[in-house]
Amino acid sequence: MAALTSAKRSLRKEIKYIIKNISIEKRKEQSVIVFEKLRHLKQYQNSKRISLYLSTNDEIDTVPILKHIFDMGKEAFVPQYQGKTMEMVKLKSMEDYETLPLTKWNIKQPSTTESHENALETGGLDLIILPGVAFTMSGKRLGHGMGYYDKYLKRCFEKEKIRPYLVAVGFKEQIQEDIPVNEHDVPVDIVLTG
Repeated sequence: MAALTSAKRSLRKEIKYIIKNISIEKRKEQSVIVFEKLRHLKQYQNSKRISLYLSTNDEIDTVPILKHIFDMGKEAFVPQYQGKTMEMVKLKSMEDYETLPLTKWNIKQPSTTESHENALETGGLDLIILPGVAFTMSGKRLGHGMGYYDKYLKRCFEKEKIRPYLVAVGFKEQIQEDIPVNEHDVPVDIVLTG
């Protein structure tokens, strides 16, 4: 277990360094490619209720995806972190997104003092777009180490009759031959990269 934890930690460090060295232009280019791939994905097209993370500069830009979800008349749910748990709560519009406060990690997040529709309490999710540090093309995913998504997905699978389709997105530099994982790490259905 300790060896696994240490292997994950060193891979996170290595990938962080690699991402820092991707130029802003390249990040933008890859974000556009990922968005195009996602738009053409049948599972995305058929989904009504979609959850996605709100990106930082070191991640694939999800703002165009969020805008597209609203343009297509779909419903968007975004992470709301409280302590050790994460919920997916509904955003109503791009204006709603613009006014979100920033967390200590510099991520936009719906305020926990306001009430927002919770995805798991109102019909679940059809598709979840996940961030990560590293991925394999076969669907292994290395998260940021807090386990928010893995714990959320487990709750999701217990509650939902139909399992949501899991799409991980990342820069091509985040793809690895293999990744150290354990039984708590939930694999994704598809990995889209730039």
